[in-house]
This record gives sequence, structure tokens and C-alpha cells, in this order.
Amino acid sequence: MVRTIIPIIFAILSLNSFAQNEVKEDAVTLKKIYDTSLLDGKSYAWLDYLSNQIGGRLSGSVNAQLAVEWGERELKKLDLDKVWLQPVMVPKWTRGVTEFAYIETEPGITTNVPICALGGSVPTPIGGIKAPIVEVKGLEELKKLGTTQIEGKIVFFNRPMQADLIETFRAYGGCVDQRYSGAAEAAKFGAVGVIVRSMNLRLDDFPHTGAMSYGDLKDIDKIPAAAISTNGADLLSSMLTLNPNIKFHINMNCRTWKDVQSYNVIGEITGSEFPNEYMIVGGHLDSWDLGDGSHDDGAGIVQSMEVLRLFKEIGYQPKRSIRVVLFMNEENGLRGGKKYAKVAKDKGENHVFALESDAGGFTPRGFSFDCDDANFTQVQSWKPLFEPYLIHSFTQGGSGADIGPLKKEGIVLAGLRPDSQRYFDYHHAKNDTFDAVNKRELELGAATMTSLMYLFDKYGIK
Repeated sequence: MVRTIIPIIFAILSLNSFAQNEVKEDAVTLKKIYDTSLLDGKSYAWLDYLSNQIGGRLSGSVNAQLAVEWGERELKKLDLDKVWLQPVMVPKWTRGVTEFAYIETEPGITTNVPICALGGSVPTPIGGIKAPIVEVKGLEELKKLGTTQIEGKIVFFNRPMQADLIETFRAYGGCVDQRYSGAAEAAKFGAVGVIVRSMNLRLDDFPHTGAMSYGDLKDIDKIPAAAISTNGADLLSSMLTLNPNIKFHINMNCRTWKDVQSYNVIGEITGSEFPNEYMIVGGHLDSWDLGDGSHDDGAGIVQSMEVLRLFKEIGYQPKRSIRVVLFMNEENGLRGGKKYAKVAKDKGENHVFALESDAGGFTPRGFSFDCDDANFTQVQSWKPLFEPYLIHSFTQGGSGADIGPLKKEGIVLAGLRPDSQRYFDYHHAKNDTFDAVNKRELELGAATMTSLMYLFDKYGIK
């Protein structure tokens, strides 16, 4: 009996010793990653160039093409095993001259308010439109009013983001339907235009653009759609309370063109042990045109590039093939993400893990994971490794838009989750600029992403 028990005890002690050594090794590697990112990082300098030398990068624009060329050039400097461009056709929509709007309380008495066209909107007729305005809190209230109260009017969707939700992405998700579908639904009741409260928790004078859809409406039935700043929305709502007969004037010159050629930019470090197992990290290279897209999603782009650079800097050779993908056209079509997934499927590539950063360059708090329970349990076992860096939030559910099309059985999808309280102050607005990004926060995010990639590469998926 004793002879049987002793080898078992020895085996258990050996396993515990092995596990402890692995934890120590992982902690040392994470320390190297964080030290290198914070002391010798390149993400902030990359973002400086992308934001200030190229600027806003709406799909199909000259700046988007310049960003593609920049991304390819910088990845080649990292001496990766492969760098290439993946062609993808993308939509092209242009804003035209600056939009103009005012509230008219009576003929000749007007108050200007800040607006911007929603992405994909049709223009107003030359000279603009002026009509009575009706305020609603959402799509359901719109339907209750019906044609008799909407026909010939501009619909004003004024449902704010829900302020008592600490997770601001939930607040955004709770009201973004009015931006995306508001024009399509209002047109069915005879509205001549739509104004939507900006998706923003802060009160300011920056209107926030974003994608919208006309659904299956015929071109002749489409109506112009614009966002109004939060201060402008509150002013308009107050004025309507005092005088329901006020009118609203909009003038927009946007236009939709034929699709144009663009590219995803891809770089790869080929795996040393499992080269046919692919792990990807990425963000979207395109942005809206009002600011320079530093938070959305310049930050995610440079953080993703930094993952591969940091591996090279610390001398880590991945077991699996790791790709950085700079996706094109997340904002108004998701064409890049869909194309990447289609090509991967057609080639029979085995993708096991994908990580996206598309929530701003703020202080990292953790990750969300779209995975089964076994893989989430593994992730939770790594939590003590991240706690020294104040990374504490690991949640199951959600990842990133660009990597979503890769979803299948046997893959783990993850999204970096920075502190979200200020993100929607800048999201899709003119103030999404380089000066709004904190260097240290950006570099912490890059290190956090690299650390997770390292752990999944070392231990694989369950």
C-alpha cells in the first residue's frame, strides 16, 4: 500500500512544482511585455502619424488609401515573415460641404444648432428643407403617432443613452436603433427628414455621426438623416415644449458613389510548432471623417501592430502563426471583416483565437470573451497574472465586430475592454483626435493585448 501511495504523492508534488514554475515564467514574460511597451513602445508614435499626418479615413477616401499604404510600410519594417494586402470592395460616401441647420420660432427668428449627416444619408434638396418637427423617444412611439401626425414633418428622435448603466456600451446599444433605422421607419409614415440625438452621455456641441440604413426603401422614398449635438437636442426639445409649431431647417450635400477598391493590411509571424493554427489581433483602419479617428479605431490599429512588435522585441517566438489584421470598412459595411473570414474559410485555414481592440485607447480593464465554458475557465485561471497591472474584468460574451464573421466552433473570440466612461464623448465626432489619447493608457492596452496573445499561444484553446 505504502509503495503505491508514495509514487502518487511524488507525482502530485512534481505537478504542483511544475505548475508553480510555469506561473513564475508567465509572470516574468508579462513583466517584460509591460516594461517594453511602457519604456520603449511605438504605439503612440504610430498613432501620431496616422492621426496627424493622414487623418480621418472614411472607406473609399484618399486618406483610407494612404492609411493602407502606411500600414503596409510600417509592418514591413518589423521584419515579419509575411506582409500582404487583401483586396476588398468598399462603399464610398462623401459628406460634402459642412451641414447647416437652424430652429425657426417664427419667420426671420432663427437659432443655429450643430448637426452632421449620418453616414449613408441622402442629401437634402438644393437649398435644404424646412418643416414642422415632431419629437419622439423611439421607434415604438413613432409607430403610435402614425401617418396623420408625422406626414410632411421632420422627426426628432430624442432618446438619450441610459445614464444609470455603468457599462456605456449597453447604454449605446439601447438607443442606437433610432440612428440606424430611424429614417427608414419615419419615411414609411411620410416624414421628410430625420434628426437624431447624438449617441453621447456628455452634454456638448459635437454632433456624432454613424452608420444608418434605409432598409428596402426605394431611392425615391429615402429621406435625409442627421445627428444633432446633445446640447442642441436639449435646446430643441425645450423649445418644442414652449412652442410646438416651431420649424426646423436642414441643408446637407452628402452623396453615395459606386463601390471602390480597398484593402485589409495583414502581417504574420509564422508559428514554430503549429504554423497552421492561426491567431489574429486587429482593429479597423477606417474611421469616420469628422475627426482623425484616434480612439475609433486608430488606437486599436496601433495596439494590434504593437503586439507583433513586442513579441519581436522580447525575443518570443510564437508556437502558432500570429497575424495582425488592419481591417477596412468596419464603420459602414464591415466589408473587411467579412472578406477576411471568407478567404480564411475558402483556404481552409484553422483560426483558433482572435482578439480585437475597438473600444478606444483608454485604460484597459480586461477582456470580453465569446467562448465556451472550458475556455473561459482557462482565462479565469490567468487572472492573477493580470491583477498586478490592475486588469480585473473578464466577462463571457462579446468580442469585436471585425472578428465576428470568424465565429465558429473551436475558436475563441475576445475584445479588449478599456474603461468606457469617456469613450462616447469622442465616438464618431469631430473631437476624436490625437490629443484625446493618453500615451500611457494606450501603451498599457497594447501590453495587455500582447499578454493575452502570449498566454493563448502558449497554452492553446480547450
